[in-house]
Amino acid sequence: MLDDLYAGSVADAAIRSETTTIKDLEVIIDSMPAALDSYSKFSTGNSIKVIAEIKRASPSKGDLAAIEDPAALGMVYENAGATAISVLTEQRKFKGSLDDFKKVRSVTSIPLLRKDFIANEYQVLEARAYGADLVLLIVAGLNQPQLKHLKDLIEALGMQALVETHSLDEVKRAVDVGAQFIGVNARNLDTFETDLSLFERLVDLVPQNAIAIAESAVRDVSDVINYANQGAQAVLVGEALVKGDSASLIRSFASVSKIRI
Repeated sequence: MLDDLYAGSVADAAIRSETTTIKDLEVIIDSMPAALDSYSKFSTGNSIKVIAEIKRASPSKGDLAAIEDPAALGMVYENAGATAISVLTEQRKFKGSLDDFKKVRSVTSIPLLRKDFIANEYQVLEARAYGADLVLLIVAGLNQPQLKHLKDLIEALGMQALVETHSLDEVKRAVDVGAQFIGVNARNLDTFETDLSLFERLVDLVPQNAIAIAESAVRDVSDVINYANQGAQAVLVGEALVKGDSASLIRSFASVSKIRI
């Protein structure tokens, strides 16, 4: 599944590059304001930071929500106290788009994460050209030279890489490239099952100067409290927000104190 997702995203980017070249993207980037300082926003304060996700569908759950107005949902997220917003731009399985990202960027002032299957420089430049402040890199889908190169490029453009891991070895690889945002995704990419104990087993490997982010398996505030007690500084939440009372949930999540400051 992961290989297919990467292949699809890379193919779609190649099609876009026929009309918007790397040089076109560089011209756009040169005229843009700098990316937001995401690290400072995540590393201050005593409460859990919430990355609220705009997600219509997923391979594991199918259709989740129509989300006809992603900009309006982004405003709800920001007004409710989200620290950042994640926007799915993968179009085949997650039904997202860069147009969604553009719409959310136009109405929000907090950091935006481009969540996609990023494997090349074009996709990174594209993220910055659309106003991304954070870009997802999935360790399981990249070899170590790719991971380091893309992470370094993301930072050279003033953004930050959220490096997603699923195992002890992957966390070590994220640490080796100097990732400042390290996510531990509880969802197994092969079986789609979630392991609620995975974050606790891996969090001690995350350096103190990096932001430890718990991803997946967040249904209500009790799950956020559990993650906070295990050492999470932030949670990335999608399904619960798009299917529930997103504003109320974000407010409750953001009220949880963290033990790892």
